[in-house]
Amino acid sequence: MNAMVKAEGVHKSYGAVQVLKGIDLEVAPREVFCLIGPSGSGKSTFLRCINHLEKINAGRLSVDGELVGYRQKGDKLYELKDSEVALKRRDIGMVFQRFNLFPHMTALANVMEAPVQVKRESKAVARERALKLLDRVGLADKAGNYPSQLSGGQQQRVAIARALAMEPKLMLFDEPTSALDPELVGDVLDVMRGLAEDGMTMVVVTHEMGFAREVGDSVVFMDDGVVVESGHPREVLTNPQHERTKSFLSKVL
Repeated sequence: MNAMVKAEGVHKSYGAVQVLKGIDLEVAPREVFCLIGPSGSGKSTFLRCINHLEKINAGRLSVDGELVGYRQKGDKLYELKDSEVALKRRDIGMVFQRFNLFPHMTALANVMEAPVQVKRESKAVARERALKLLDRVGLADKAGNYPSQLSGGQQQRVAIARALAMEPKLMLFDEPTSALDPELVGDVLDVMRGLAEDGMTMVVVTHEMGFAREVGDSVVFMDDGVVVESGHPREVLTNPQHERTKSFLSKVL
């Protein structure tokens, strides 16, 4: 079976600054894969490389057996056109730190938008699914509200519903709770737990160590653009082997 995400020697630089220095990792289908580490370690950059929001400079990155952003001919890689990349990106849902909802649309319209515009679904079909998804994230009663009328946690749950509306095979979460007030974090994590129980493959950049320990199948500690340590969350979080991991966890646990 193909890995859902496979990174081989992935490098990413901005000018002279190397952000990713040869990342090798695999995410299995149905796995909840948590990326932890200090700010600036390259976690979010790597996440954005998975759906080609950032282009890698070297190495190979594939999702469900297909290269991300490139096709191979012989031993050379050729970059895909934007339209081809967009087609592939439909299968990958992404939830950002800042919710990025359309402010002029209701919660329901936000969730319906991509299936109607991108997949050319009928509004009736898209609406029915959107209502089910809003119910799933505990916001059935907020369908007619605009983002400005919702709390941060509610906006983030709408953002998750919006990503799910495209029926992705992979979900990427970039610190989905870090912009939220502490009392709103739990509702978002509960939605993510539900997705994990349903078998959604998830790559989660997070500072929520409790979530990584309870829900994660694997955890990777990144620092300075490299994978320092990886393994089962309980092993890595309770018995880290590397000094850098120990130092980081002593500050956040």
